[in-house]
Amino acid sequence: MVIKEYENKGLLLNVAFVESAGEADTLGFRGRLALVEAEVGDASGNRKTPPFVMEQTTLLSKGDKLKLLSGSLDRLADLPKLVEMYQANIDADTLAIIFVVNATATMQVEMGGTTFSLIPMREGVSWNELMDFALLDKSDMKKMSSGEKVSKVYAELLANYKPKGEKMDFETALTNTGDITREERGAL
Repeated sequence: MVIKEYENKGLLLNVAFVESAGEADTLGFRGRLALVEAEVGDASGNRKTPPFVMEQTTLLSKGDKLKLLSGSLDRLADLPKLVEMYQANIDADTLAIIFVVNATATMQVEMGGTTFSLIPMREGVSWNELMDFALLDKSDMKKMSSGEKVSKVYAELLANYKPKGEKMDFETALTNTGDITREERGAL
């Protein structure tokens, strides 16, 4: 199971959970995802925090393929790092919804055989947005495990989510970015 492989390689950070999504050979994950392998930080082999990560990541894997790949990138320019790192586990069937802090338009970009829905989002929670796209609310998923919730959101996204935005190549997509940073709110 590919998510377990990522966990063993130290690519999953701030893990909320890694657990069965209700079917054999299927796992769900929420947390942060490394976009590059971290450097070794000390003689014991402990690794530093990787310099590039995808925040608020949600993954659903079946066997060695990612069925759902979602999260928040600060910069659209980091998308190739994501694709390069996880290329072996994504394909045309991967539902890839990426929220991008510095994006100024909703777009669709094909990269590595996968079409990425790229959605501007300066503030908010990726999981909540996915639930909205799936036409679900919390009451729809009472008594489900965390992994089963990811599977349910994925199934409903397949049924209800219609990607928006113009299809374009990556170089054109980069022209739809700005000097925008993530808005953090809450206690200081």
